[in-house]
Amino acid sequence: MADGTLQHGEGIVPDAANARLFRDALGRFATGVTLVTIAGPEGPMGFVANSFSSLSLDPPLVLWSPAKASQRFGHYAAARHYAIHVLGQDQADMPARFARGGAGFDGLDWGRNAEGVPLLPGAIARFDCVQHATHDGGDHLIIVGKVLRLALEEGEPLVFAKGRFGRFEV
Repeated sequence: MADGTLQHGEGIVPDAANARLFRDALGRFATGVTLVTIAGPEGPMGFVANSFSSLSLDPPLVLWSPAKASQRFGHYAAARHYAIHVLGQDQADMPARFARGGAGFDGLDWGRNAEGVPLLPGAIARFDCVQHATHDGGDHLIIVGKVLRLALEEGEPLVFAKGRFGRFEV
């Protein structure tokens, strides 16, 4: 149908003319929210990503995918070490803080791991990684990281779906 509503057996071929429908369909898949941090050339850097996924238990591998159009893309693509922080519901302010023009690390209490990567307290999970591999992913780069260390805290995850941040309810 013209409005993108599917009838049984129909489908929409994603292309430039209906890119918004493709994005809306992807938004139906709820994801957790992560903040990926690196030690940048001018100080600590943070990148909000919902493209995080587990990949392998043996060896312990995870992946995430920064957009190639991001102004910070080159720094993340080249980073040997990084930390992926899984954000909790009480960290709902973090996505705006680390968006373009946000305050970033200013005013936050943070530390560093053994590799010098900036770490933020309060994440419900954290994965300290070394870059294992990269793969072309269209307008994104798929970055595979080997997990060197992890940390766990109690808390409920921050969830992203349909363009909004929220919570999971049972």
